[in-house]
Amino acid sequence: MKEQQLARIRQDKGVHADLFYMCLPLLAMAFAFYGLRSVLLCGTAVIAANLSDRLVAWLRHQPYEKGEWSSEAFAFMLALILPATVSYYVVIVGAVAAVLLGKEAFGGYGCYVFHPTAVGYAVVAVSWPEQVFRYPEAQLFQSLPLGSVSGVQLVDSPLHSLKTGGLPTLDNTTLFLGNYAGPMGVTALLVILACALFLANRRSLHLSVVFSFLITCALVAFVAPRLGDIPAFSMPWTYVSDRLAVMKYELCSGGLLFAAVYLMADPVICPTNRISRILYGALTGFMAMMFRYYGNYETGVCFAILAMNAFSGWLDRAVLRILHRKGVVRREL
Repeated sequence: MKEQQLARIRQDKGVHADLFYMCLPLLAMAFAFYGLRSVLLCGTAVIAANLSDRLVAWLRHQPYEKGEWSSEAFAFMLALILPATVSYYVVIVGAVAAVLLGKEAFGGYGCYVFHPTAVGYAVVAVSWPEQVFRYPEAQLFQSLPLGSVSGVQLVDSPLHSLKTGGLPTLDNTTLFLGNYAGPMGVTALLVILACALFLANRRSLHLSVVFSFLITCALVAFVAPRLGDIPAFSMPWTYVSDRLAVMKYELCSGGLLFAAVYLMADPVICPTNRISRILYGALTGFMAMMFRYYGNYETGVCFAILAMNAFSGWLDRAVLRILHRKGVVRREL
C-alpha cells in the first residue's frame, strides 16, 4: 500500500507546478498594490528555495531534479503570506526553513510530514512577529522602497479588530478586491477564487478538503462570534445579522481562503480517502479558528495545518480500517 501511495504522489508532481503558476496572478496584484518590492521578495524566496534544493542534491550526491517544482512553489506561497514590508533576510530564512526543515529533513518530495510552507511561516512568525503581523496600507500603484522600509507607516489587519472583539468596517468591494492592509498575496479574494477554479479544472484541488475546511470555519464564526456586542452563550438564531458580518470577515481576511486553496490540498499530506479528506478539512478548520480565538497571533491557520499534519496519516488509516470492517472497501495489500 505504501508503494502504491508513493507512486501516486510521484504522479502528482504537476500539482506544485500548477500552484506555482497560480501564484503569479496574486503576485501581479501585489505588484499593483506595493510595487517592485513585492516581486523582489517573491523572487528572493524562490531563488533561496531553489539553491537549497540544489545544495541538498549535491550533499546527497544525487542529480538535481529539474522537473520538480515543489520547493519553488512552497517558497512562492510563503512570500505571498508575508507583508510587503518584511525584510529580505526574513524571506530567505523562511524559504530555507521550508525546504530544509519542512521538506528535505524528512527525505525530500513525497516523504515530508508537515507542509513546508507552514513550517517556514511558523519559523519567521515566531522569530520576527513585529515584521510578520504589521502591514502597509494597500494602495493601487504605490511603490514601496526597495531597500529600507523604516519610513513606511504600518497598521494592523482587520483581524486585529476581531481579536479585540470589534468589527472591521471594510466595504464589500474593498474586501473582495483586497485593497486593505494584510499579507501581500492573500487579500485579493476574487483572484484567489479564479485561481481555485483553474486548479479545480486541472484536478489539482481536492474540493472535499476545501469545502469542509471553509464550512467548519464559517460555522465556528457564526455560532461563537468574536464580537463584544453579542452576549456569550447566546442562541445561534439571535443577532443573525451581526453573526453573518463576523463570519464574512473571518472567512475573507487573514488568509483562510488562500490556505484552503493553496495549502490544504497538498498531494503529499492530504489523506487519500474522501471521508478522511472531509474529516481532515473540518478538523483543520476548527483548529484554525481555535488558534485565532485563543492563540497569541491573530493569524493561526498555518499553525493549525501543522498541528493536523501530524494526524493526517493516522486519520487516513483509521478511516480505511473502519470502512474495511463495514465492508465498504477491500483492504489493499
